[in-house]
Amino acid sequence: MKNLSETRSCRELNKKEVMFCHYYILTGDAKEAAIRSGYKTSPGKKGTELLLNKKVLEKIESMYIEKRKNLMYRATSGYERLAFGSISDSIKLLFSENLRPEDLEKMDLFNISEIKKPKDGAMEIKFFDRLRALEKLEQIDVSTHSEKEPFYYALEQSMKKLASPGKDLPED
Repeated sequence: MKNLSETRSCRELNKKEVMFCHYYILTGDAKEAAIRSGYKTSPGKKGTELLLNKKVLEKIESMYIEKRKNLMYRATSGYERLAFGSISDSIKLLFSENLRPEDLEKMDLFNISEIKKPKDGAMEIKFFDRLRALEKLEQIDVSTHSEKEPFYYALEQSMKKLASPGKDLPED
């Protein structure tokens, strides 16, 4: 006969368990994740139990990998905008007088790192370094092809320590 943890690990996760996974990735704290996802009774114990569930660990890993992909995509997109983006709106800003806030909101000023307006009334605009953005894009490309995800390994090691507190684990 299967025990309770084996039965629970065979089924799909419920909404609270999925929320726990989300908050665990966000905070890294099992007790806080359990509280935020709605477990009111013994949230520390419940968080530990959830982290010992194979399906929960798999969901945390898949959500973490997806989060990393999204973050990598956003970083790559940002560096692409810095490296290849237009500066035409920045030039408009430099030569415009009496701009309204609505006009500024429509401008693409993403590649500006600093704007100064000294006392003499002139305006200085500094841009992010395009070459450095290109270098970062190259680093991202190289790292995505060679880097393995260490998150799951670290999570697995944490669970082993929770399962046997006070014992030192051998290195794998």
